[in-house]
Amino acid sequence: MKKFIFIFFFLSTTIVHGSVKSQIISNLISTDSLKFKFEQKIGEKIETGNCIIHYPKKIFCEYDDFYKKVLVSNGKSLLINSNKNNQYFRYSLDKTPLNLILDKEFIINKIGELGEEISINEYYKFELYYENLEIIIYFDSLNLNLVGWSTIDIYQNKVETKLSIVKKNIQVDENIFDIRKYTN
Repeated sequence: MKKFIFIFFFLSTTIVHGSVKSQIISNLISTDSLKFKFEQKIGEKIETGNCIIHYPKKIFCEYDDFYKKVLVSNGKSLLINSNKNNQYFRYSLDKTPLNLILDKEFIINKIGELGEEISINEYYKFELYYENLEIIIYFDSLNLNLVGWSTIDIYQNKVETKLSIVKKNIQVDENIFDIRKYTN
């Protein structure tokens, strides 16, 4: 009887874990856009704000700071602008970790290649690798939405981003991703 219970428990646990991964993939496939609040920690510095992601590879973030910092990607370039010194910084998106984080096809394929997800309290965690880059992606254990990521930025700083109040498949005005609007 004990053997039967152990085998049943093992099989049911394996089936649940396999289905979580496939449910996360299905949820990602059905996600066209996300709107959320964020908290981003870079070293000891913490920044907050609001973002909209529109797949593939578009993001618009407004930071809650005195300088009205904006981060925007049109899918090819990444622009960071603030009123601090009236300068903006423009990067090729494919030279930044956000290129992979904003590429849901990449995330779906990498998750599909992995074994089991790692369950941590209220999150599922996936460790994704591409070339010399490690990206850790977190999904909510209840609704399976993306709720954060961790990576190393182009300056070799550890960047941890946590999402809250995530809204999925919202209407998006494509004009917000026009980086020309945010150059000084």
